[in-house]
Amino acid sequence: MEENKYLNVSELNNYIKNILDNDTFLNRIYLKGEISNFKSHTRGHLYFTLKDDLARINAVMFQSNTRSLKFVPEDGMKVMVKGRVSAYPTSGSYQIYVETMELDGLGNLYIEYEKLKEKLYKEGLFNKEHKKPIPRFPTKIGIVTADTGAAVRDIMSTIKRRYPLCEAILFPTLVQGGDAAPNIVKQIEVADQFGCDILIVGRGGGSIEDLWAFNEESVARAIYNAKTPIISAVGHEPDFTIADFVADLRAPTPTGAAEMAVPTKLDIENILNQYKIRLNKNIKNLVNTKFIELRNLKNSFVLKNPMSLYEIKEQKLDKLIDELNTNIKITLDNKKHLLEINMNKIKLVSPQNIIMKNNNLLKSLVVDLNNIMDKNLNNTKHHLDYLINTLKLVNPLNILSNGYSLVRINDKVIKDSKELKVNDEINIKFHKGEVIGIVKVVK
Repeated sequence: MEENKYLNVSELNNYIKNILDNDTFLNRIYLKGEISNFKSHTRGHLYFTLKDDLARINAVMFQSNTRSLKFVPEDGMKVMVKGRVSAYPTSGSYQIYVETMELDGLGNLYIEYEKLKEKLYKEGLFNKEHKKPIPRFPTKIGIVTADTGAAVRDIMSTIKRRYPLCEAILFPTLVQGGDAAPNIVKQIEVADQFGCDILIVGRGGGSIEDLWAFNEESVARAIYNAKTPIISAVGHEPDFTIADFVADLRAPTPTGAAEMAVPTKLDIENILNQYKIRLNKNIKNLVNTKFIELRNLKNSFVLKNPMSLYEIKEQKLDKLIDELNTNIKITLDNKKHLLEINMNKIKLVSPQNIIMKNNNLLKSLVVDLNNIMDKNLNNTKHHLDYLINTLKLVNPLNILSNGYSLVRINDKVIKDSKELKVNDEINIKFHKGEVIGIVKVVK
């Protein structure tokens, strides 16, 4: 009877490793897949999993090989690797030891996308302060998209259904392929000069390659430089293109862009109702304010006591007359004093020639004094006339010319009938003339 030979686990794993290491096909293998479970070790080694839709394999790339990498690996990147397949005896699993790694086609596009996104972000093209507001009630909307396909039909039909007052103008452009980006830029520039209120720029959904024209730097800068507010409408709802970041407003789909661009009938009715409420409120506030102003005027002290205005003016006039008299006296005293000084000098110097000389000077001074006094008196008289005329204009007694009269007893102005008694003799002053009356009845 043959005796069974039992192996331990490490012997079996080493045997399998030896088989894999001696397989020439597995010693130089080329794989492509998506990175997941990526981990960068502190010693510089990279550990990750390569997977496709059906399977996965562990991978390791040692620090000595990572120096040749031209990018920083991340989860989700599609890569192409070259290496060898061997077993790791400790865990009994097989893995690929990666020697070189390059980005797959879609991965290259992703790297370009991220580089451009970071560049434009640092330049400030995504900043909110550069975003132009979208008009609430546009009259003309420009549409930069392909002239065929679902996108243009959805946009046109949505605008017509929601807001038929608005004119929609198509600026047809290529939206896919190598010539798409310059064509989109040209049509944005043309539409920007067309007097539109809003531009909708976009296309229907597609793969990343199909949408790539909207990730081009030239398109991003054309959107940023446009004076017209732009809504991006690239129909790939889960993902963002560079155009979405630069545009003034991003819509998830072309239909969504049209809905954001125009109001509905209900929106307009709500806005009109708000305006109506605000208008009524403003009118009511204005009427209340004017009513309060009128009430304050009716209750003002001056209107109830017109003589008080006259009393204030009288006091001001008295003050001005006093100041005028004081100034005249000071001026005369100064001139008199000067004259006395000059006369004393003449008395002290008695020779005839000096007397004659100073006599002429004295005459000149007298003339100057008279001129100055006349001038001061004239100026003072003019100022006094001005004050008197001003007082006449504000004199409440002028109201007598309008048919009113002034009632007095012993020069006392009667303001209330309760101040009178029967048989009191009263003086009634009119605009022209006055009469004496006897009080018969007091009410």
